[in-house]
Amino acid sequence: QVQLVESGGGLVQPGGSLRLSCAASGIAFSTYVASWYRQAPGKERELVASIASPIPNTDYADSVKGRFTISRDNAKNTVYLQMNTLKSEDTAVYYCNAVRRVWPSGDYWGQGIQVTVSS
Repeated sequence: QVQLVESGGGLVQPGGSLRLSCAASGIAFSTYVASWYRQAPGKERELVASIASPIPNTDYADSVKGRFTISRDNAKNTVYLQMNTLKSEDTAVYYCNAVRRVWPSGDYWGQGIQVTVSS
């Protein structure tokens, strides 16, 4: 059974920081591209950041470049999202995703975790 379990969300003031974690089980995590998406109320889900493997090439949405950092620890089957200088517009439910396009392919999602940036 494949599981992606997010943790680390919560309420933070503008300008603050949070680190999200996503622990994967049931898949060969090191062979998957790992990503963070987010969905704010009334908006579509958007890609925030992704990281490849084994070469950890990264990609970021323009709105988070310079503030967010994605990383992974394949030994722990975990992907992280360090979020700094948070803004109110970062408020959303954040989802972890793991995708593998080559056979055996797979596309898995976590249950989502709330991040609220507010004073």
